[in-house]
Amino acid sequence: MFDSLSERLGRTVKQLRGQGRLSEDNIKDTMREVRMALLEADVALPVVKTFVDSVREKALGQEVLGSLSPGQALIKVVNDELVEVMGAETAELNLSTQPPAVVLMAGLQGAGKTTTVGKLARRLKEQDRKKVMVVSCDVYRPAAIKQLQTLADSIDVTFFESSIDQSPTDIAKHALAEAKKVFADVLLVDTAGRLAIDADMMDEISALHKTLNPIETLFVVDAMTGQDAANTAKAFGETLPLTGVVITKTDGDARGGAALSVRMVTGKPIKFIGSGEKTDALELFHPDRIASRILGMGDVVSLVEEVSAKVDHAKAEKFAKKMKKGKTFDLEDMRDQLEQMANMGGMAAMLEKLPGAADIPDAVKKQADDKQFTRMIALINSMTPQERRFPAVIKGSRKKRIAAGAGLTVQDINKLMKQHMQMSRMMKKMSKGGMSKMMRGMQGKLPGSVLGKMPKG
Repeated sequence: MFDSLSERLGRTVKQLRGQGRLSEDNIKDTMREVRMALLEADVALPVVKTFVDSVREKALGQEVLGSLSPGQALIKVVNDELVEVMGAETAELNLSTQPPAVVLMAGLQGAGKTTTVGKLARRLKEQDRKKVMVVSCDVYRPAAIKQLQTLADSIDVTFFESSIDQSPTDIAKHALAEAKKVFADVLLVDTAGRLAIDADMMDEISALHKTLNPIETLFVVDAMTGQDAANTAKAFGETLPLTGVVITKTDGDARGGAALSVRMVTGKPIKFIGSGEKTDALELFHPDRIASRILGMGDVVSLVEEVSAKVDHAKAEKFAKKMKKGKTFDLEDMRDQLEQMANMGGMAAMLEKLPGAADIPDAVKKQADDKQFTRMIALINSMTPQERRFPAVIKGSRKKRIAAGAGLTVQDINKLMKQHMQMSRMMKKMSKGGMSKMMRGMQGKLPGSVLGKMPKG
């Protein structure tokens, strides 16, 4: 998300190099570019106008102090304004009520409500240690109830059974009664969507709201709908007392216009952003971190949090001890590393959070293809335990057998062996103290604020 906006803003700021201070002339030219960048990112026009006017007013005549260049001074103003537009502070889910706390999901068909219910249920269960029950009030979409049941089973949360013969309000009443009976902490309610906003849909969701009296009413919106996200959010906001917004499918949207528009148009905070189909792909929306990502300054804090939450620490410690003793880096070790990376959303997701991500050449970004990881893991799984531990034995006939077992080619296995050799050399250097030397060399090049957020060790 935000790739195109980040790239355009980066180019714009570079044009200010060599200027002594931010003046009316250079601000005027720069803000024209910023306006175009926001419009191309599909940000709603009223939001663009307000944003540009505010940045111009705050930046005009600002002195460039110390080692700051005019570009850096403008980045500071733009960063602060982006944070303001997106909500200033992180808005946590409010569950401070007599259990069960009811969370009602609303939105158009295809926005990702059902998947988001599954993701939110998993997050509440694993991170907040809540007893969660989920229910589907969608009696129109084929297999909607079954889809939610499958998700509930996969994350081991309570599913309240419903059927298409019942009315949505009846389902809601019975689910609420059952949630109280089994002492559930949270009841997540999935609702029906439509292809467009209509009177029937609004009447139904309004009736459900009256029946359940939820503490949270979340509007789920597809990031790829761009400006329409703000318009539909506004329409729902006029019918329902929305408490927040969840933006989904952010991995398929390079523009990010929805995130910049929804908060200002609705006045409601963005609470979560989701990407992909996996049930762990839901993160809290931090306006300051997202602003930093848009401006190419990375999001090291989120990356560190993700590593802490998703890395298998026992495996990591075992691997570190093995490398410290100078033992060989075999293909089983390589598979473990690839699987850990896949758990964190893959290389592309990690690159996006690193400082200077916007400056990484497209050719390098294309090489960070997570499908390659899947192919490499498949090849390693196709090997015998002996072949994984002693890669040197893998020759002609073995290569053919391994490639056939993974449904790939000998060329693919040659590529894997080459990459393993490169990683093996790197691990050998690290075991001899190369890692500490590398970090000392990087210390002078990375900003102190970033290093301060990196975990010790």
